[in-house]
Amino acid sequence: MLSRDSQINVLAIDDHPETLTEIARILHRVGYDCQRATDMDSAAAAIAERVPDLIVADVTLGGQSGQSFCEELKQRYDLEEVPVMYLSSLQSPDIIRRADLHGGTYYLRKPFDAPVFVELVEKTRRTPRPHMAVV
Repeated sequence: MLSRDSQINVLAIDDHPETLTEIARILHRVGYDCQRATDMDSAAAAIAERVPDLIVADVTLGGQSGQSFCEELKQRYDLEEVPVMYLSSLQSPDIIRRADLHGGTYYLRKPFDAPVFVELVEKTRRTPRPHMAVV
């Protein structure tokens, strides 16, 4: 059974362990819980343990589209209301447009500034998804 605790829980999905470590470090520093996943199996295990309040995902995951990955994850585990923030070193307008089409709330370019990342996490959690914002 899926459960939701009172502490904010973020599911970070990236195929680079060092990026996941950095995201978790930043989020823990501001009092958030952060689960890490590198693929669908580890994401499913994290969701089974605790439903995320926010998903932060790389746009490309080991050659797979991060947007398609998150779309499948949200459908498979009934997470349609969970906002998604996409991260990527890619900066093409097409990537940004595709992230918006797949339910992204924000698109943040890597490398990112920790205070900006935390600010966007806060905004993503508090506001309904009107449209994609690029930072």
